[in-house]
Amino acid sequence: MKVYHDIKDFRKIPNAIVTIGTFDGVHLGHQAVFKQMVDKARQIGGETVVITFFPHPRIVISPNDNRLRLITSQEDKIEHLRRSNIDNLIIINFTKEFSHTSSEDFIKDYVVRYIQPAILVIGYDHHFGSNRSGDFDTLSKLGMEFHFAVEKINEQDIEDITISSTKIRSALQQGDIKLANKLLGYSYSTSGIVTHGDSIGRTLGFPTANISIKPEYQLIEKTGVYATIVKVDGKDYLSMTYIGRRPTISNGLPTSTETYIMDFDGDLYGKEIRVTFVDRVRDEMTFDNLERLKSQIQEDKANIIRILSNIN
Repeated sequence: MKVYHDIKDFRKIPNAIVTIGTFDGVHLGHQAVFKQMVDKARQIGGETVVITFFPHPRIVISPNDNRLRLITSQEDKIEHLRRSNIDNLIIINFTKEFSHTSSEDFIKDYVVRYIQPAILVIGYDHHFGSNRSGDFDTLSKLGMEFHFAVEKINEQDIEDITISSTKIRSALQQGDIKLANKLLGYSYSTSGIVTHGDSIGRTLGFPTANISIKPEYQLIEKTGVYATIVKVDGKDYLSMTYIGRRPTISNGLPTSTETYIMDFDGDLYGKEIRVTFVDRVRDEMTFDNLERLKSQIQEDKANIIRILSNIN
């Protein structure tokens, strides 16, 4: 996949199949768009082109609104697009000035001028341009004027739940890992730097890696214990991840994320590790003493090994 950080660097290709969006999470709905693009490109001998934006438009338009949490980093999004067999990715620098571009001007001055698409493929609820005023009807009219076809992918759903980035964010924030993973089509993961903690876990026989995750990617807010898989230096390990305030040993601490990595012995401080979430095991609990806490952790470990042993 060729990656362009300036649309002006793109060289026009015959029969370009184009889509536009933020594609946070690159979930099953997005994947349906990409599959149709790849299939169509093979039919007409063209290439696929994805146009996306960085930073996320909501971060630029509402810089003081800290509620937005992103499912995927820019690096992860690019990797997911690569796996979707996309030929070309154009990343447009989203600025305050660019946000005022009307939907019509965006298509004329960017998409048509620099790409000249044969077909533009969009999701069922796609909106674009200043104030998100552009939609399927806008594109259809512009397509007639500038000689490109417009195809819309129908709504995608699983178990009567419409797939969207918003619903995936909500599921993750509520700790519903299984639902989020179903809608994504893969297991949700995040990465962070291992930092020094107070080594309480080590005294219990379960040394944990304290993970510092950037606030914009700290999606899981539901405290508790999770079955996870950690990637360290390219190798996967079964792991148990705790998100919470450790009420048994300290009160009032901010929520932390720490992971006990099974069958691992080594120095992780300062390293970036990736944590993949498979399931939520239990709520955060308060115990009368450390022995009861240790007993529960041993039970959690056995439960998590069983859960992770049953995944493909």
